[in-house]
Amino acid sequence: MDKHYGLFLLEIMKLRIDNGRVLDPATGLDSVGSIALAAGRIIGIGRMPEGFEPARVIDAAGCLVLPGLVDLAARLREPGHEHERMLESEMAAAVAGGVTSLVCPPDTDPVLDEPGLVEMLKFRAEKLHQARLFPLGALTHGLQGEVLTEMVELTESGCVGFGQAEVPLASAQVLQRALQYAATFGYTAWLRPQEMSLGKGVAASGAIATRLGLSGVPVAAETIALQTIFDLVRASGARVHLCRLSSSAGVELLRRAKAEGLSVTADVSINSLLLTDEEIGYFDSRARLTPPLRQASDRAALSAALADGTIDALVSDHMPVDDDAKTLPFGEAEPGATGLELLLPVALHWAASEAVPLRRALAVVTSAAAGVLGPALGTLQASVGRLVEGGVGDLCIVEPDERFEVVGQALVSQGKYTPFEGHALPGRVRCTVVAGQVAFER
Repeated sequence: MDKHYGLFLLEIMKLRIDNGRVLDPATGLDSVGSIALAAGRIIGIGRMPEGFEPARVIDAAGCLVLPGLVDLAARLREPGHEHERMLESEMAAAVAGGVTSLVCPPDTDPVLDEPGLVEMLKFRAEKLHQARLFPLGALTHGLQGEVLTEMVELTESGCVGFGQAEVPLASAQVLQRALQYAATFGYTAWLRPQEMSLGKGVAASGAIATRLGLSGVPVAAETIALQTIFDLVRASGARVHLCRLSSSAGVELLRRAKAEGLSVTADVSINSLLLTDEEIGYFDSRARLTPPLRQASDRAALSAALADGTIDALVSDHMPVDDDAKTLPFGEAEPGATGLELLLPVALHWAASEAVPLRRALAVVTSAAAGVLGPALGTLQASVGRLVEGGVGDLCIVEPDERFEVVGQALVSQGKYTPFEGHALPGRVRCTVVAGQVAFER
């Protein structure tokens, strides 16, 4: 690299953000002030280092300055869709939504069950200089539920945990062995609780599914799986993260497990937090989701649990689905919806509509979400999802009072389908900074 060009890069990495309302849920910081960034890190909050001369100053008057968001469930469709440049588009969607760190499940094509695949994915993501990517490795080879993967090697290649994505394990014995193995090395198993034989429907069991003649997924599909998981956690001492709870009964089981002291955390998707099965309307495939949208009582229980900390994090459950897979009869359409760009607006809407303190609404997409990853973050543990001097320079600047109508075709993601189509949500991301550099600017 040319010497003078290298000095230029060092200078351009110096950034100051002025006049914004700086909010850090982890520390309770909430004040109007400035933030200084240099060499990829935050070097001053409120006070500026002596002699600091930024290459650029951003005036954030009227905006919130927040830690970069942490999304624990975002599919990028790579490996598998390289020809469509999915990684590029979905990482761009992440920073457009203020997401600076994201976890991707292992159900790619091929499955993330080999260290080389994980290393290649991380390498390609790092070259984009956008969000930080934290892959989950497959719990079993090919997600086939039979042979455990080499978790040690996958961890060394960059995996932060292990799961089956949407492929439930048919064998409790295999799950038992997996949790014992994970507990031995301190790894976390990421499990979506769904009993295989009961989870094959396309909508939540209830009056709407019955009226429309759709096959149902009963609440028991979730609760039976949860009871099995909790029994095995008691026996193994493993740490488990429960992905995308969907029912009131599931929340109650989680509440009891946490009160008992089991090492479990959980998340809920933006879809289940705000929407119900009424969104299906007359077979609207945008509401074809996994887990399925349930009834209003379930939505209310999920909201209360997220507010009081029983559920730890809110996730986008981002799944870009193309036209060919969505424009089919409801039962045949591919489940999933785009969500990366809606994570923060949904959190802000939830805070306003449910009278949830803003600090808690922001924590579930920043510090509390990062807390689920814990030691798996390594040297980043103390600063991802937070604003701390000396920590990584990941943050977003948000215009909280600007409302917008969700229009799928206007989203950055290649996935244009969302059940929030037409909804008015607050909070537009104006700028996203990753490692001290502007990665997105509106």
